[in-house]
Amino acid sequence: MSRRGWRNLDESDVRVRPGKGTRPRSKLRPSHTDAEAAMVLTVDRGRWTCALGGDPGREVTAMRAREMGRTPVVVGDWVDLVGDTSGKTDTLARIVRVTERRSVLRRTADDTDPFERLVVANADQLVIVTALADPEPRTGFIDRCLVAAYAGHLDPLLCLTKSDLADPKELLAAYADLDLPVVVTRRDQDPAELRERITGRVSAFIGHSGVGKSTLVNKLVPDANRRTGAVSGVGKGRHVSVTALALPLPEGDGWVVDTPGVRSFGLAHITPDDLVLAFPEFAAAAEECQVNCGHRGDPEDPDCALDQVVAEGVAPSGRLESLRRLLGSRAGVEDVAPD
Repeated sequence: MSRRGWRNLDESDVRVRPGKGTRPRSKLRPSHTDAEAAMVLTVDRGRWTCALGGDPGREVTAMRAREMGRTPVVVGDWVDLVGDTSGKTDTLARIVRVTERRSVLRRTADDTDPFERLVVANADQLVIVTALADPEPRTGFIDRCLVAAYAGHLDPLLCLTKSDLADPKELLAAYADLDLPVVVTRRDQDPAELRERITGRVSAFIGHSGVGKSTLVNKLVPDANRRTGAVSGVGKGRHVSVTALALPLPEGDGWVVDTPGVRSFGLAHITPDDLVLAFPEFAAAAEECQVNCGHRGDPEDPDCALDQVVAEGVAPSGRLESLRRLLGSRAGVEDVAPD
């Protein structure tokens, strides 16, 4: 068309195509009143395996709904599902909500890492699996697990394995003032006492390589090998210990959550006050300490109010020493080999 022709054009000669973005976007979101509750069993590359109503016989594969954004969803979470919840092959439900968590096991990559990593949600207790020999017990790792349990509102349970190789007395003495429940097992015996303590509860198992954690899980959950094999298949050859996995106890009376091996157990997300709150006899006194008091009783924490609690006879000195040892475990990183 010539330039003269362009000059003669007016708005009637312009064809306007209606655009999709002309209508204001609504902020309203569906209420999903028909959503079904489910427990997250494991996660693999953006796909969550869930048990409808907490029933391991009704497994459903789900994805995170768009409105969830990057909201973290971890093993043990109770979520609301919509969409196809039939559980049939090649079907996907959508996770639209995560219910409030009653407990959380967190860690950081190291003590300087500001990013928390959620490991397990809603576990009732943390079973810290430690061998008495081969490999030698590492109290630093135990202490760090105890700190994470207390801060995350999990009941700690110390499980000492391989008692046929070494006497547990010396290690037990180090934790006598913490009122820490302990179970001692042998490789050649059934873990009957441990089974009793985890029945009816959600128990997260943690331990470094070689301590016998996998052996215990296989004894407690007879079909654990079959289930972990299925997860490995989904992950196309990746080692199953890279993700946590919830396994139902026989008769549907409780859950074992097998956590992945970690190279370090950072506690950067936990403050001294978080830990002191787990010790009721010292919690009130801690509020009287100076700002930024580390409660460790060293020169950097003059006049720590926790010492007065012991002086008044409210708590034994051994209890305070144990608390301060745990506070000290926050310094440095306890390396562990992956399972």
